[in-house]
Formats: sequence, C-alpha cells, structure tokens
Amino acid sequence: MNATTLADRSLLRLSGEDVRGFLQGLVTADMAGPFPAWAGLLTPQGKALFDFIVWTDGDDVLLDCEASVAEALRRRLSIYRLRRAITIEQTNGAVHWSREPGQGVPDPRLAELGYRWLGEPGEAATGWHAHRLSLGVAEGEAELGSDKTLWLEANARELNGVSFTKGCYVGQENTARMHHRSKVNRRLVVAPLGEPGERTRATYPDLGLMVELRRVEALGDAVVPDWLATALAHADA
Repeated sequence: MNATTLADRSLLRLSGEDVRGFLQGLVTADMAGPFPAWAGLLTPQGKALFDFIVWTDGDDVLLDCEASVAEALRRRLSIYRLRRAITIEQTNGAVHWSREPGQGVPDPRLAELGYRWLGEPGEAATGWHAHRLSLGVAEGEAELGSDKTLWLEANARELNGVSFTKGCYVGQENTARMHHRSKVNRRLVVAPLGEPGERTRATYPDLGLMVELRRVEALGDAVVPDWLATALAHADA
C-alpha cells in the first residue's frame, strides 16, 4: 500500500455528555453535520486560535489537528468544558491522505485536495504540503497564526469552514458582521518565495513558496486558484 499517513497530524477524541452540543457553541462549523467538516476555534474577536477537521465516531467526536498544538487545543477545550461529563484525550489513531480516489472521503475544504480517512498509523505520506500549497490553501498555526488572522481572512467562507446559520459560537459576532458586510480586506495567500516581511506568515524554501496575509487589492504574484478568484470577483461585483 502507498504511504498515506500524515505524520504531523494527531487525533483528539471527545466523548461523554452531548459532545456535539458542547462543540456547537464553540466552533465555527455546524455540529449537526455533514461530516467531516473543517472548523476553527476562535478568539471572541473572531481570530483563529486553532483549525481542525471534525469527524464523528458514534456518539464521540474526533478532531484531526496539528500534532504540535494538540495538547494546547485539548487544554483550551477543557477550559470550556466546566463541569460537563466530557473526556478530551489524544488517541493512537492516524490521519491518512491520498491524492487519488479509492479510499477515504474528499477533503471538506476543497475536493481537489484529495481524500482523507482515519486509521492505524503507517508509513508517512509525501507530497501533501506541496499539493495543498499549490491549491492556495493555508492551515495550521504557522500559516494562520494564533490570534493573528480573522477567520474569514483565512478563506474560511470559501473553504467551507464556517456556518452562518448555526447560531452562536466563540467569535461569531465579528465573523458574521464581516460576512454580511462583505468586508474581508485581507486574505491569506500562497506566493512564490521572496524576501520575508511583516505580512509573511510562513516560508518554505524547499518548495519555493511562502504564505502571506495580503490586502485584496495588492495580491501581486500570489497564487489565485479558481475558488479564490471566484470569491474575489463576487466581492468586487
């Protein structure tokens, strides 16, 4: 079998008393489904703290998140848990990815990203980061920052990472206001590697790419895939 494990991802399992209801009031995606779903946990001002993909396993919920922030995410969720009978712990499972169909389900952000599924750990996949960046999709603490980027600036609306009908969640007020006013002045974009500056979030010299937060009227040489070009065109209309 081809190498498919995304070695830099971890799984958090939430189990116990109405875990979907618990998350419904916290994260940006609708916990009524469909799943998997890309979601964010935001600051009250609507800035990204964590992003992850939500899966379900019976009554339990699994969060497919960056391994490097899994413990920080667990602690953050535990703060909101209060006295609810909910357990939040890392599991031994793994996240798998393939560009080709045959196993898994399409990535909830963008079908072109490929197919994703959960299973036992195996050999580490190659090519994921290059493929994701080639499609202009940013993720994770290095690219989104922690308390640095408004969720809609991270292209959450275009990549199915937010529900505008589910009701309240942390950061909902500012996110909804930006959406209804169509006021997203900056975007996280992938661009050819250049001299890092204040707007640079992450650099990948081996790929010749970087991720930056740029104003929409000054995207310059950024990668503008069809999904983003369509969104920008509608904003200008």
